[in-house]
Amino acid sequence: MSDFNANIQDIPIHLSPCAYLHNYERSDIEDPVFLPHFKEFIDQAPVFCRGDARKLQQFIKQFIRKGDRKKTLIYIENGDIRPSKSLQDALLSMMEGKREFMLIDEQEVVFQKIFALAKLCAKDLKKRVAIISGGPGTGKTVVAINLLVRLIQEKQYCAYVTKNRAPRNVFEAKLSEGAMKKRHIGNLFKGSGAFVGAQKNVFGALLVDEAHRLNKQGRQGPVVRGEDQVMEIIQAARLSVFFIDEDQKVTSFDYGSKETIRKWAQTFDAEVIEEELVSQFRCNGSDGYLAWLDNTLEIRNTANTTLEGINYDFRVLDSPMELEMLIRQKNEVDGKSRLVAGYCWEWVTKKNPEKEFDITIDDFVMPWNLSGDRTYAISTGSINQIGCIHTTQGLEFSYVGVIIGADLRYQDGKVITDFTKRAKSDKSLTGLIGPARKGDSKALCEIDTIIRNTYRTLMTRGMKGCYVYCVDPELSGYLKSTINR
Repeated sequence: MSDFNANIQDIPIHLSPCAYLHNYERSDIEDPVFLPHFKEFIDQAPVFCRGDARKLQQFIKQFIRKGDRKKTLIYIENGDIRPSKSLQDALLSMMEGKREFMLIDEQEVVFQKIFALAKLCAKDLKKRVAIISGGPGTGKTVVAINLLVRLIQEKQYCAYVTKNRAPRNVFEAKLSEGAMKKRHIGNLFKGSGAFVGAQKNVFGALLVDEAHRLNKQGRQGPVVRGEDQVMEIIQAARLSVFFIDEDQKVTSFDYGSKETIRKWAQTFDAEVIEEELVSQFRCNGSDGYLAWLDNTLEIRNTANTTLEGINYDFRVLDSPMELEMLIRQKNEVDGKSRLVAGYCWEWVTKKNPEKEFDITIDDFVMPWNLSGDRTYAISTGSINQIGCIHTTQGLEFSYVGVIIGADLRYQDGKVITDFTKRAKSDKSLTGLIGPARKGDSKALCEIDTIIRNTYRTLMTRGMKGCYVYCVDPELSGYLKSTINR
């Protein structure tokens, strides 16, 4: 309300929030509602429990002296939705001096085109849909964040949207380092299921990052189910911008595709604009590594059969201990190197907190980061954990160390996948395992694509280098042979 209701800003209306938990009895010893990490929120909105009615009366009397025949409620109900001046100023100061958010080359061109589209939508009130394609590191997220800030400056109600929580958590943390407050951030970063039942065209623009990860049916809370996330997003905004890389589909639930977006755009009679980000791949500005990776993992045939002449640090190591040591050395430089792995080891520390490790390979042991902090990519302690596709997709590091599990092997001159080697707790193949065990060719093909795309995605998280250890020695030998023939 304080960030986006125009009447609250202009009249102005003073807001003093509180929470009245009329059936909640506060405990005298370490009450969970009043633990120290909630202090920031309770200071902003005091909590009154059962038996605190008199205290609540006193709180209300501080701010309300007499009635106004519901005028204030009418003002709030009828207030235009636009960003407050304080939110605009906070966002502007947040971006100053942050090199990771600078736009270069085609990023600037695409940014300007989408920015102009958003202004046009606000002027002629027509619905439009933009599809921005781009591989790893082409700057999709950078463009999305810059659009978020600039459109807020233009007084448009907009939000940055992802299905995956990991990139939202990291960018929320980065952006709240300055003048931004957590309450500001919460208004600007939303999950893809947040638009179930949203009013038509309530947003000026929705900027959907990692659009290939959208689900068909989202959920808002434990009860309310959505119909179709692509449809709900397009319905809720004048301009819907989908940043997409269809080669990064990594679970059976990943539903976002250009075809689906075009279909729903046509349903809403929305104009469709398509752009592509093709250069500035995070790996030292070279598309050659990506082409080599696609060819080597047998995702698609390319002319890049070796890494000769490609300025990217790729190595295959003979033990996971060597891999860990190398990544730790790189991490000491800037704190931006991490270990990741395919999901081939059970998450035992989740149900057994007394257990210290999840991944064991001979003498090498480490835990998953799944039960750790929410910002694995930038937290200092996460160098002691191993990330997976669910906590690293959409993020990037300086160097990435990838443990390739037994679900990817080299056999009879071919790279093959084996879904039986995935951890049972992995949900990315849900709905496909049963048919695959019965020999269903469609399910087997989809599983094969998901496993290859998972490693392709993990192996493109590093801007400067990727180091690999393979559980399968034959795959290790094959990768070494393709580096330099």
